[in-house]
Amino acid sequence: MGLSESTRPPEIPGSLVPVKGRGLRIYGVVIPPATAIKSPMQTSLNSIAVLLSFGCVVNAQTVISPALPVIPTNIFNLSDFAAIGDGVATNTRAIQSAINAASAAGGGVVQVPAGIFLCGPLRLASKINLHLEAGAVLRMLPLGKYPGGKVNPESFISGDALHDVALTGAGAIDGQGAPWWPLAKSSAVARRPKMISPSNCERLLIEDLTLSNSPMFHIALGGKCQDVTVRRVTVRAPASDDPVLPSHNTDACDVKGRNILIQDCDISTGDDDFTCGGNTSDVLITNCTYGFGHGVSIGSYTQGGVSNLTVINCTFNGTEAGIRIKTDRDRGGLVHGLKYLNLSMTNVGCPILVYASYLAKDRQFRDLTKLTPAIAAQYPAAPVAGRTPVYRDLVFSNITATAAAGRRAGLIWGLPEMNVTNVLLEQLNIKADKPFGIFNARNVRLVDCNIVTPAGVDQIASTNAQIIVSHVPVRR
Repeated sequence: MGLSESTRPPEIPGSLVPVKGRGLRIYGVVIPPATAIKSPMQTSLNSIAVLLSFGCVVNAQTVISPALPVIPTNIFNLSDFAAIGDGVATNTRAIQSAINAASAAGGGVVQVPAGIFLCGPLRLASKINLHLEAGAVLRMLPLGKYPGGKVNPESFISGDALHDVALTGAGAIDGQGAPWWPLAKSSAVARRPKMISPSNCERLLIEDLTLSNSPMFHIALGGKCQDVTVRRVTVRAPASDDPVLPSHNTDACDVKGRNILIQDCDISTGDDDFTCGGNTSDVLITNCTYGFGHGVSIGSYTQGGVSNLTVINCTFNGTEAGIRIKTDRDRGGLVHGLKYLNLSMTNVGCPILVYASYLAKDRQFRDLTKLTPAIAAQYPAAPVAGRTPVYRDLVFSNITATAAAGRRAGLIWGLPEMNVTNVLLEQLNIKADKPFGIFNARNVRLVDCNIVTPAGVDQIASTNAQIIVSHVPVRR
């Protein structure tokens, strides 16, 4: 990690000794010279082998293969239900009638042909595929005409306790959300509709659609869903800091449940690009492209726990954070068994962000970019309770990132009363203006990592942390 020769551990093969002091516990694992002089790959393998003796095991990629919905092939075309795709007529009744007719027939494909179909809230049914043909646009009624208005608007597409449901096709859903977004920043109490929000569903597929400008979340799966696939979906809304038309709380994909696959999606939006809360397990996010937004997130509500989540082979460009795990003492649970593998990040606000002080009121604890070891050490402890956040068993491997100007390489910040434990940082290549902060953490292992900061700026800033370093690279 750019350590000087005078602070490096003595050359005793396999030894574990402190390499940096002043109240910090940072350790280096010494690799025997006879093995370290082999090829770079062999050196890396040797480093990992030594760490294995300390109980570190890198698991293979999680395999998630949700069951897909089984839906009859009967076609129910909107043109047979008096729907008018002129962008002017309201089609709520016609489209709902088509869904009801398909359901009454035992299920089928509700086909939306090319055209702009303006409509209000729709409720799905089991064994239904709402299929939007190329050139088809479902457009939400605007604020002022949307049923329920700012008081009690229903989600645009919803359903509860359903099974075998799909939303597919090369068409689009337009939320006309711009007039709604300022409500998120106003003092008045106002509610906004979500775009796609089924709950407690089994075997759900969302595929190939383009979703844009939702008043609030684009995809929000409530309750406990199971066997969910979201693939080849594009989501677009302005960034939350857009100088002309910012969007707010326009999350791309919020999930809750188990056995969930997010694959080949293209996301740029005004809040979390992905997020999940508690009672979520067995999630695979793969081959996705993320633009602006708040990154791939967990939280902030994690009671009920999050486990067995893998993010692999994804790219991030201009996101506020790459990986973001957040919660606080009134909403925490056990978050563990997370793997982030083979990720590329460019100009991101913070490549890796893990913290449990999401709702801190004191400004010095909220400004994560300026957070120093001295400030972090002042964070007050609290008694451990039922909703105390617990973070453990986290793997970050093969991640290449450049942080945005003035931002930090990363942050892992546990609570004084509940440290983050068992973290593997392996083959990180991060360039940033400010250090990677590790505060209130135990058994954080750095293997073959290269964090590049400007001359005179530490690569690691730490307090109350036990850090094990293997294979210290030459600073470039």
